[in-house]
Amino acid sequence: MPIATVNPANGETLKTYEAMDEEELERRIRLAEATFLTYRTTAFADRARLLNRAADLLDEDRAEIARVMTTEMGKPVRQARAEAAKCAKAMRWYAEHAPELLADERPAESDVKDSGASHALVRYRPLGPVLAVMPWNFPLWQVVRFAAPALMAGNVGLLKHASNVPQTALYLEDLFHRAGFTEGCFQTLLIGSGAVDEILRDERIKAATLTGSEPAGRAVASTAGEMVKKTVLELGGSDPFVVMPSADVDRAAEVAVTARVQNNGQSCIAAKRFIVHSDVYDRFTERFTEGMKALKVGDPLKEETQVGPLASEQGRADLEELVDDARRGGATVLCGGERPDGPGWYYPPTVLAGLGREMRIHREEAFGPVATLYRAADLDEAVLIANDSPFGLSSNVWTREAAEVDRFVRDLEAGGVYVNGMTASHPAFPFGGVKRSGYGRELSGHGIREFCNITTVWHGA
Repeated sequence: MPIATVNPANGETLKTYEAMDEEELERRIRLAEATFLTYRTTAFADRARLLNRAADLLDEDRAEIARVMTTEMGKPVRQARAEAAKCAKAMRWYAEHAPELLADERPAESDVKDSGASHALVRYRPLGPVLAVMPWNFPLWQVVRFAAPALMAGNVGLLKHASNVPQTALYLEDLFHRAGFTEGCFQTLLIGSGAVDEILRDERIKAATLTGSEPAGRAVASTAGEMVKKTVLELGGSDPFVVMPSADVDRAAEVAVTARVQNNGQSCIAAKRFIVHSDVYDRFTERFTEGMKALKVGDPLKEETQVGPLASEQGRADLEELVDDARRGGATVLCGGERPDGPGWYYPPTVLAGLGREMRIHREEAFGPVATLYRAADLDEAVLIANDSPFGLSSNVWTREAAEVDRFVRDLEAGGVYVNGMTASHPAFPFGGVKRSGYGRELSGHGIREFCNITTVWHGA
C-alpha cells in the first residue's frame, strides 16, 4: 500500500511520500535509544510542562488539523475537531495525574518487617523506546492515548502510522517538537507495514502497542512473543447494544444511531449488534430505522454532514460483501444496503434484521455504518447473543432494573459495560478488551503503567 493521502470523498490522490530507507530508520532508532538515556531522568514537572505546551499548540491548530484528518480518512469535520480537542484534554490529564499514578508504592509495614527489610517500596521505571503501530480511523486520538502516558512515564515513542494518513502522522511528530520535546522523544516512521517485523526485532525497541486489525495484531504479537517483548493490543470489536423493557426506548434508539455511525461507523467501539427484548423490539426497530434513514450523508467537510465516505475503496467493498452475504442468507434490509452512484467511497446507513449464526456479519466486524438487529426473548437470551462473538471490546446495556445491571456486568464478556449510554473513551478510565479484541489496557493508571518496569526496591534491616 503506497504512503499517500487519497481523499475518500472523491478518490483523488493529493500527496504521496517515499518510504524511509534503512539508513534513515537506523538513524531514528539510534536517536530514540540515545534520547531515552537522558529523557528518562527528567522530572515529572518538566515532562508535564512540555505536554501541556503540546496541548496548547493542538488547540491552536484544531481547525487546520481537523481538515487534514477529514481529507485523509473522511470523518465529518465536526467530529475531527472534537477528536483534536479530546487529544488536548488527554494530554493535560496525564500531565496533571502522572506523578500520582506513578508514585512509589509502600507495602504494609507488617509485610516489610515480615520480609526481613528495614523498608521497601515499588517504583515504576520507564522501559525505553516503544513502537506504536496505529490505525487511520482516529488518526490523532489513537496516537495521543499512547504518546501522552508513554512520554509522561519517561519512555520515548516511534510511530508507524497507517499509510493513508501520512500528513497526520507527520503533524504529530512536528507537534511534539514544537512543544519543546527533544527530537528523539517522538518520531514518525514513514514505512510500510512490511517493515514492522524487523523493527520490532531490534533489541533497542523495548515494547510495542498496536491498535488495528486482528491479523495485524497476530503478526505483532507473534514477533513480540518470539523476542519476549511486552505488547498491548487493541483489535476489533463487534459491541452489543442491549435494550430491555424497562429502558427509555426512544432515548435508547436515538443514542443507538450515534453509537452505530460515529466516525462513519468505522470505530472498534461503535455499537454494531443491537439486541432488543421482544417486548420493545418493534418500537425500538421503528425508531432506530427512522433515525438511520434521516442521517445526512455527504461531503465530510460540510458542517451539516453526519456520515461521510468510508476511508478506502477496499473498506467499502469489504462492507458490501458482508451485507450481500447476509441478504443471500435471508436477512431483511430495513434501510440502506445499496452503494450510491457518484464519486467517493460512500455507503448508506444500513439496518439488517433476521440475522442467522451462519452469516458472516454475525461473526465478523462490520467496519462501516451497518447495524444488525436481534430479538431476545429474555435476559438470558440477550446475554447469550451478546457473548456469541469472537470479540469482547465493550458493551452497552439499557435498563432501569438494578438486578439486570448486576447480571450484565457479571456475565458480559467485554472490557467495558456502559449502562444507559454509549461507549466512549476517557483518559481516567481503562480501555481495552478480551477474547480476540486484544489484551492489555490503554488510558488511566493501568495504561500508563503498561510500559513501565515495575521494580521492587528492598532494603535489609
